Amino acid sequence: MRTPIQILIVDDHPFIIEAYKNAINKYSQNGFEFEVTQANNCKSGYENIMEASRNFDIAFFDISMPEYAEKGIYSGEDLALLMKAEMPECKVILLTMHTELLKINNIIKNINPSGLIIKNDLTFDELLFAFDKIINNESYYSQTVIKLVGQAQYNNIELDVFDKQILFHLSKGVKTKDLPTYIPLSLSAIEKRKLNIREILEVPGGTDVDLIREAKNKGVI
Repeated sequence: MRTPIQILIVDDHPFIIEAYKNAINKYSQNGFEFEVTQANNCKSGYENIMEASRNFDIAFFDISMPEYAEKGIYSGEDLALLMKAEMPECKVILLTMHTELLKINNIIKNINPSGLIIKNDLTFDELLFAFDKIINNESYYSQTVIKLVGQAQYNNIELDVFDKQILFHLSKGVKTKDLPTYIPLSLSAIEKRKLNIREILEVPGGTDVDLIREAKNKGVI
């Protein structure tokens, strides 16, 4: 008798959870047995990971969900990284509305998920196909993701953790001169990085508000 495959679904949209469960039930006809745990926000997702009695085999995370700031979990990306740390063998699938190439590249680089699906690509047949790929130890990226990563526009663009911290604190209203209080870099190093970030995000002029707006548009923050 096969050991049931442990699945975690974390999504704040009940109809998406039902779609996952329907696909899993359909796939059960192939002789697999599944045990599904579901959560609807970052807090319950965090608790299910940290308090699990058994390791999960597959985990589905929506990118945008109510945060759990007390534990530093602000999105499905953070949950995916936590899962990778706690249960490295778990296959992680991410679902997102984001279609910005820079955002998609960052997800792939930082998380390297087994699956990445753009919500607008999601149909029942697509979900079944993705699930089949994942079960058989293959990766699955939906069509929009494949088209995006095939573009060359931002292929060599990378923002590191300090760049992202600069953008984050600027977005919270911290002035550049005060950033060394929050980031372990000198003011001159921060100013050089800001110039580089502007070049990467194609915002050569304008204010910090313009820079943050473009960063959000490209899905960086």
